[in-house]
Amino acid sequence: MAATRFGIGQPVRRVEDQRFLTGQGRYLDDIDFEGQLRARILRSPYAHAEIRGIDVTAAAAVPGVAAVLTGAEVAADGLGDIPPGALVTNRDGSANYVPSRPALARERVRFVGEPVALVLAESLEAARDAVEQIVVDYAELPPVVATEEALGPEAPQIYPEAPNNLCMDWEKGDEAATEAAFAAAARVVALDHVNSRVVVNPIEPRGCIGLWDPEREGYTLYNAGQAVHGIARMLATAVFKTTPDKLRVISPDVGGGFGTKNFVYPELALVLWAARRLGRPVKWIAERTEGFVSDTQGRDHVMRAELALAADGRFLALRVTSTANVGAYVSTFGAMIPTNPVAVVLGGVYDIPAVHYRVKGVFTNTVPVDAYRGAGRPEASYAIERLVDLAALQLGVDPLELRRRNFIKPEAMPYTTGVGSVLDCGEFERILDRVLETSEQAGFAARRRESEGRGRLRGRGFACYFEATLGQPREKTEVRFEEDGGVTVLAGTMSNGQGHETTYAQILHQRLGLDFERIRFQQGDTGQIAVGGGHGGSRSMQLGGSALLAAADIIEEKAKRLAGHLFEAAPADIELAEGACRVVGTDLKISLPELARIARDPARLPAGIEPGLDALGGYERQANTFPNGAHVAEVEIDPETGAVRLVAYHVVDDFGTLLNPMITAGQVHGGVAQGVGQALLEQTVFDRESGQLLSGSFMDYCMPRADDLPAIEVVFEPVPTATNPLGVKGCGEAGCIGALPAVMNAVVDALAPYGIRHLDMPATPERVWNAIRAASRAAE
Repeated sequence: MAATRFGIGQPVRRVEDQRFLTGQGRYLDDIDFEGQLRARILRSPYAHAEIRGIDVTAAAAVPGVAAVLTGAEVAADGLGDIPPGALVTNRDGSANYVPSRPALARERVRFVGEPVALVLAESLEAARDAVEQIVVDYAELPPVVATEEALGPEAPQIYPEAPNNLCMDWEKGDEAATEAAFAAAARVVALDHVNSRVVVNPIEPRGCIGLWDPEREGYTLYNAGQAVHGIARMLATAVFKTTPDKLRVISPDVGGGFGTKNFVYPELALVLWAARRLGRPVKWIAERTEGFVSDTQGRDHVMRAELALAADGRFLALRVTSTANVGAYVSTFGAMIPTNPVAVVLGGVYDIPAVHYRVKGVFTNTVPVDAYRGAGRPEASYAIERLVDLAALQLGVDPLELRRRNFIKPEAMPYTTGVGSVLDCGEFERILDRVLETSEQAGFAARRRESEGRGRLRGRGFACYFEATLGQPREKTEVRFEEDGGVTVLAGTMSNGQGHETTYAQILHQRLGLDFERIRFQQGDTGQIAVGGGHGGSRSMQLGGSALLAAADIIEEKAKRLAGHLFEAAPADIELAEGACRVVGTDLKISLPELARIARDPARLPAGIEPGLDALGGYERQANTFPNGAHVAEVEIDPETGAVRLVAYHVVDDFGTLLNPMITAGQVHGGVAQGVGQALLEQTVFDRESGQLLSGSFMDYCMPRADDLPAIEVVFEPVPTATNPLGVKGCGEAGCIGALPAVMNAVVDALAPYGIRHLDMPATPERVWNAIRAASRAAE
């Protein structure tokens, strides 16, 4: 079908924005049930302590309180532990250690914010009052919070079963080949760096509502989340020891997630358990301060990256070792994120024959760490792109020239990387050339002189990245024809701001010619959608979109058979165009909605055809896709204060087929903003003696605002992939992956006159000012 106003590739405005902008969105806190109780959670004020006793007498006596529950009741009712969703295999073949994580702490607490007791009351005010009346006898223990201090016998030991606080010891790549290449190298460049921890802070806090139906002996969970099927399965089987069909999970509109709403948390189990125990709905909404100490956090790697080079500057090998903080417990994907998601893109867009990556995950007395936008790929991109700039500096060559010298060439595709990833396509040098053009590379020297005339340092940073789309490898999408003539797409993926209502409708409109404005979208309900992989890894269009195409293929094949039967023509003589089946060469036609109405009547169907025109399409990923691109950032630094201002930002991306360039650009803008936040502003600080989170509010933790960002120019240079029917590569996380190294390379470039060769994130005024002063003193 030819492209139309609403078809694939068109910048269609997001249809969901109409209800969001007019206050018609339906978020978790908009939902209430008759007779519901409000829940509040008493959280540990200590990072590490024994619980000697809990006295809830005064709390239970507060007017309006229905119950005060502790870990003793959790154990008595036989609830299982909060489960991990993915484990990894250590380099010696053993499984990583997973400690027990009860929904309410019993004998010991292991991070500030861990749930200790649950209050259920008629009102939120009564619940808050009661929480303050609970008395817990804690015996404080020494904590360990710093990633670099956790590994070893001298650190406080969090679990006896995990000596040296080691959660996992994982590797990928050819260690022998890598070591041989380093031994033969003309030069080795090394970079020790920290990929700093971030607090995710989606605009909508986490929340959930639990309901119990005694007649069907089943649960219903409303969750402000990013997945429903996986959460239903893990809660049902691990916590409640039942089958997934007994636990329905519904996610309404979600106000941002970025990974942190993808996981199984204690609160989800608690509201369901309390609803069953008390026979009433139970609602919990996190306050912002709770989110700081209970939402999973992101990144937190201490890394050493080493690059072996030949005399002519060709890359021979890459060796990366990392210590990754998993926090006090293994979150849903917490053990996996520092492993393969980092390794799969290690080495970036460069021809590096030998690569080896080893990571040790460590337990600390901090909030658990899990996936955050990019989930491992920003860490890998940051390591190689900072290392390439450092190598160029040490070799005395232009960083752009060093990149060109080592790019994987288009004629080398398909290309197998040093860790086994198979890239099917990519034109990395062309992408770099385009971003240099759009960002006016030729005029940078003049812009730098102008900045210097105002007493400012100006720097320009580059980052060439590629990422791999990950997540669950299978997906199903259903198309359902409704009685009123509309069509509903039921997706197993999960949008939390990505615009799926619009892009799925564009695909179906393009493929079948159905009226765009009559296409509806449904997601996030295990009671309506049988299977689904949810959100994560920029997977939705590659898998969910391809499954939608498969459903459309089924519909077309059946529609042609039905139309042929009605018109007494062979199916081969039926064409599908503009949402109708037509007998070729005649004016005989019937619309798909009308054909669907007829198809519901078995009496009007030919033998061997099931009633209805609805279809369920499936798709299984056979290969990863590899979005890629180039970022250019320019910064100005005030050397008197250390303040960094991002003054220009340009991106050229290859996302394969563009379904909606407007939505795609918005995804890039959001990702860049989060990357800029980590690079320049956001800093998670724990007190190393007490384990207290010192950056526990927006007074202490700096989130990026509109005035921290320039206009972000995004240009697309698509190279469609043949690995899926749509030719898409994914876009949701790419902005964040390129932004970290681009911004920090620009900062270091601006500081080059002082001889500064590296600065860890975030480049706050204090950190930059101290670096300038230290370099100035050293030069005296």
